[in-house]
Amino acid sequence: MTLLASLLGSQAFGFLLMLTGEGGPKISFGIYDIAKSLTIPGWIVIFILLAQSVYMIAVGIERLLTYNKAKQQSRQYAPKVAQALKTSNIDEAINISDKHKDSHLAMVVSSGLKEFAAHQGNSDISADEMEASKRALERAIAVKTAELKRGLSGLATVGSTAPFVGLFGTVVGIIGAFVALASAENAGIGAVGGAIAEALVATAFGISVAVPAVWLFNYFTNKVTSFSVEMENSASELVDYFIKQRTKQLRG
Repeated sequence: MTLLASLLGSQAFGFLLMLTGEGGPKISFGIYDIAKSLTIPGWIVIFILLAQSVYMIAVGIERLLTYNKAKQQSRQYAPKVAQALKTSNIDEAINISDKHKDSHLAMVVSSGLKEFAAHQGNSDISADEMEASKRALERAIAVKTAELKRGLSGLATVGSTAPFVGLFGTVVGIIGAFVALASAENAGIGAVGGAIAEALVATAFGISVAVPAVWLFNYFTNKVTSFSVEMENSASELVDYFIKQRTKQLRG
């Protein structure tokens, strides 16, 4: 066992020497050398991953700005429209909503108020007209939720496919390594170094693109869920307001 361990240790040490360049020709694994050794399939993989990373960054920045703007405008909008509804000034509440177009709450409340205002002049607002207002709120929530989710499916696609794109590059690189190893007279790390580097670069690049994409997708999905809850709560409060207004008209 001691002799076998010594032999294995000597082989491992020799392999490390080849990697570090000691005891033989020095092998360089710099960025320029790796790029120079990439094959056409390897470059295709790199370009696909670059395109996915650019898409991920663009969607991430655009969605972040959109969500922050919606949150800021909703904070400004909520107290203003609440004050207008306290005084039963529906027209003013609609005007305030139209001025906050980037607010997710404004779009939902505005659609319900406009539907309600269309029947407000009647002596009696029927239950069917109340249901029409509720349906208008539901449609607005569905439309705004779909708008808030724009681009998230693309992030999910990048997060799920980038590792496989990188894996394809890894397979191509390993195939190239075995081909170089089979055709080399004196097998060594220099014969397969470029192909191995290509394989490792493809794997690393694929993972580096996929992980941020998954993080962004989960983060933005939680944001959309939070916005949806806020819109549903606002719609519920608005329906309660409509019921109170209808009750006042019936009593009057």
